[in-house]
Amino acid sequence: MELANMANKLTAKQMAFARCMASGTMTQSAAYRETYSAGNMSGAVIRNEASRLMANHDIAIMVERLIGDQERALLAQGLSDKDRVLERLRTWIDDASPTDSNKLRAAELLGKSVGLFKEVTATVSIDRDAESVASELERRLESLLTASQEQEPEQVVPSENDSLH
Repeated sequence: MELANMANKLTAKQMAFARCMASGTMTQSAAYRETYSAGNMSGAVIRNEASRLMANHDIAIMVERLIGDQERALLAQGLSDKDRVLERLRTWIDDASPTDSNKLRAAELLGKSVGLFKEVTATVSIDRDAESVASELERRLESLLTASQEQEPEQVVPSENDSLH
């Protein structure tokens, strides 16, 4: 259903409530207080009424659509800004003198914008059972123990006949 037709199904206050919820800055209770006369209502009643409104299918759909519209507008603005920046960088690359540091910087930024300088690291994950992990740990510990014993000088233990004098 089209947004305008959906909005016609809602009352002005329901639509205002949906807009408050779609803003993402309010709780359901705060949106209810903003939209309806709730001065004489307890917090529990406000929470209940706000929850009831959000459970209304038409209001919930309207909130989702408003959020979707906001996200699309932000995405379009971001793409527009990106296009403007890239266009400016290309202009600087083409128009700056060969020794101009702006030309070099513009080329660098343009390269970064298309991921030209990203380092790629591959992570390999191997799923092993507990028994194989335990045996690998034992093998490594034994190897370390052997290596440390080979590096230690032999300790001479004095006998009873040896005199310290």
